[in-house]
Amino acid sequence: MDFELTEEQKMIKETARKFAQEVLLERAKEYDRREEFPRQNFTELAEVGFMGILVPEEFGGAGLGDVELVLALEEIARACPSTAVTMSVHNSLVCRVINWFGTEEQKERYLPRLASGEIIGAYAVTEPDIGSDAGNIKLSAERRGDTYILNGTKAWITTGANAGCIIVFARTKKDAEKPHRGISAFIVEPTFKGFKPGKQEKKMGLRASDTCQLIFEDCEVPAENMLGKENEGFKIMMRGLDGGRIGIAAQSVGIAQACLDLAVEYSKVRKQFGKFLYQFGMIQQKFADMATRINAARLLTYYAAWLKDKNLPHSQQASMAKLFASETAVYCATEAVQIYGGYGYTKDFDVERYFRDAKVTEIYEGTNEIQRIVIARHALGLVKPR
Repeated sequence: MDFELTEEQKMIKETARKFAQEVLLERAKEYDRREEFPRQNFTELAEVGFMGILVPEEFGGAGLGDVELVLALEEIARACPSTAVTMSVHNSLVCRVINWFGTEEQKERYLPRLASGEIIGAYAVTEPDIGSDAGNIKLSAERRGDTYILNGTKAWITTGANAGCIIVFARTKKDAEKPHRGISAFIVEPTFKGFKPGKQEKKMGLRASDTCQLIFEDCEVPAENMLGKENEGFKIMMRGLDGGRIGIAAQSVGIAQACLDLAVEYSKVRKQFGKFLYQFGMIQQKFADMATRINAARLLTYYAAWLKDKNLPHSQQASMAKLFASETAVYCATEAVQIYGGYGYTKDFDVERYFRDAKVTEIYEGTNEIQRIVIARHALGLVKPR
């Protein structure tokens, strides 16, 4: 068992850390304040190869794996979680899924543009009335000749208004014996007739992440843009989400680490009762608990990514990593604000932003309640490992 990173992995982690701390950190505050999508960040991330980490070299990507992706994501999230979640969806859900299930023509059309940062990817599952029950999506897709006509609405779609390529899940068989068996996947471009972004959500956290509704009104999608086979989209959806959960785990680890770093730094300059905060035993206990949880979350995340790279069953491990890392992010953000006291509740300090950003990690890519169901079903032997 080897826990040592390769030289290439160390370089990726260091490159991501330097870029995040020297470039993204200062921008993050302003983008958050203005609720502005940080398009420039992704142009520059593409220049260092981080928008095509999982894309094969033949299509202009780095041809690397999920371990390398989580190493980069963690560092990006330490500076700007909003940028990290967009980068995660783009890589682990869109690039990976097209590479897995796309035709050669689809790969040639989309992967080079995704890897270069020319376009950003989005993944559209959730609907206004359908969240955790993803097998019951209502957005319809009806074939008419060489075109599918999509009607319905998606909700809470990361990068929805700024994406150049969206993987959309729709119902192609209304009378399926089991609802999830009537779902298909499509690659939708924003220029397709009948498509438009809808309501832009005003969020508590990740305010620089574009999150919106997508509206399909007789949206015309070429049949050649179906991803995989008809009525087999649910399998594609679930395989993609396993990778997406690992990405959110990495984002959560980055948020948690940033909170610990800031709290430690603050404790060495802030005095109470004539002593620096770090000299109090109760503060040291907080640091011990935070550091232990972060290390455990990081190892769970790296292990899930390693299993995925080895093409070994990883669904349970992905859920474990997402569950524990997201709860660690919320825990560490809460403790960091507490250590800062009243100052931590103001926008003058970054811990307030991380506190707001952390909460959603327990919700998206499958709520933590769903993660516990997944983990329990694996533990009980009720599902086949994938």
